[in-house]
Amino acid sequence: MSSPQKDGQDLSSELFSRAVELIPGGVNSPVRAFRGVGGTPRFIKSAKGATMTDVDGRTYIDYVGSWGPMILGHADEEVLAALHEALGRGTSYGAPTELEIEIAEEIIEAVPSIEMVRMVNSGTEATMSAIRLARGVTNRNKLVKFEGCYHGHGDSLLVKAGSGVATLGLPDSPGVTASVAQNTITVPFNDANALELAFNEHGADIAAVIIEPVVGNMGCVLPQEGFLQKVREIVTKHNALLIFDEVMTGFRLARGGAQGLFGVRPDITTLGKIIGGGLPVGAYGASREIMRHIAPAGNIYQAGTLSGNPLAMTAGLVTLKRLREPAIYEQLERAGNRLCDGLRAAARDAGIETITNRVGSMWTTFFTNEPVTDWTSAAKSNREVYGKFFHAMLNEGVYLAPSQFEAGFISHAHTDELLDKTVEAAHTAFRIIKSNS
Repeated sequence: MSSPQKDGQDLSSELFSRAVELIPGGVNSPVRAFRGVGGTPRFIKSAKGATMTDVDGRTYIDYVGSWGPMILGHADEEVLAALHEALGRGTSYGAPTELEIEIAEEIIEAVPSIEMVRMVNSGTEATMSAIRLARGVTNRNKLVKFEGCYHGHGDSLLVKAGSGVATLGLPDSPGVTASVAQNTITVPFNDANALELAFNEHGADIAAVIIEPVVGNMGCVLPQEGFLQKVREIVTKHNALLIFDEVMTGFRLARGGAQGLFGVRPDITTLGKIIGGGLPVGAYGASREIMRHIAPAGNIYQAGTLSGNPLAMTAGLVTLKRLREPAIYEQLERAGNRLCDGLRAAARDAGIETITNRVGSMWTTFFTNEPVTDWTSAAKSNREVYGKFFHAMLNEGVYLAPSQFEAGFISHAHTDELLDKTVEAAHTAFRIIKSNS
């Protein structure tokens, strides 16, 4: 890694000064603005494998991975070669392609709950469409979500959301009307009793429950043993539909996603990130019985100009075929253990209390001494100390999520050498924090 410089009047700072005059907050997605950690965001020029290089020539070991899609690493040679060939055939047709059939076959073969799938352009579009589908099928209005879970920026979903909303301290978003918000019920994650109470009060009008089976948007938070099974049982009892938001976890935790890993089958699944191989993408799928309601087969409308874009389908198909290899997930599991065990040891050696949650290649280190199992416990994390840790790691050449409430991601390109360098950097960062406390 090249030696990163301290914050100063570098090119990233100059670009950010230009950006804030042209783009709200200087960024096109809020968490990128570094509001959760302070300082000036790095403007990235290129990325390869497990590293990114900024416009000032500083190279970082990357644990953001474009917020999850880059499971093979940046600029994977096979993906790039396929994209180069596809570019020569055109970038968008607005008509069906064989690629769409092939990626649908790949998704349906891998994900237990999906018999038919519709491609869209983003995770947000996938969750919005899945909720419309659930309401149309059940002829009910209300939605249940879990506190701290983020399912995109659709109006009905920006109620007690996590991720950037939590980082910016916005419990809800202006512009979301009361009439929309009143149809969204929130309950604590990992609290099946609260879900049962919600159904006891509103059950006749609850169309669906949407959940991140492993939360990534209040940091990585795992379901407690039996929780997902209990959610499935309650939703079924009340004749509602269960939506797993696997935009983040799909093909990340296992080839079959979280539902394959935990053995719980939802009614509707949303996907994104990895299935586009790093290009904009989303998808939602379910049984044939449910999906036949989507236009033009049925009367629930959803459409998109760039849905099934041939470039996204190309990159996604290459990626998903590579993920047929069990060895990739085995390597990611080993890497996750190596990194997170090292981070725990580094914090312990410095006398700093942390909790590191992990499942597979998805992880978060929280600056708290209590187990993190829901939004209330996640919110107890010391955000100020996380900000200090973030910048200390950045100065050591490690790029983490610029928010305490985001998951980190390991790619197949993270070698043992890079993981060990990260742990060494953490030892330095924790010592700096301790000496200044």
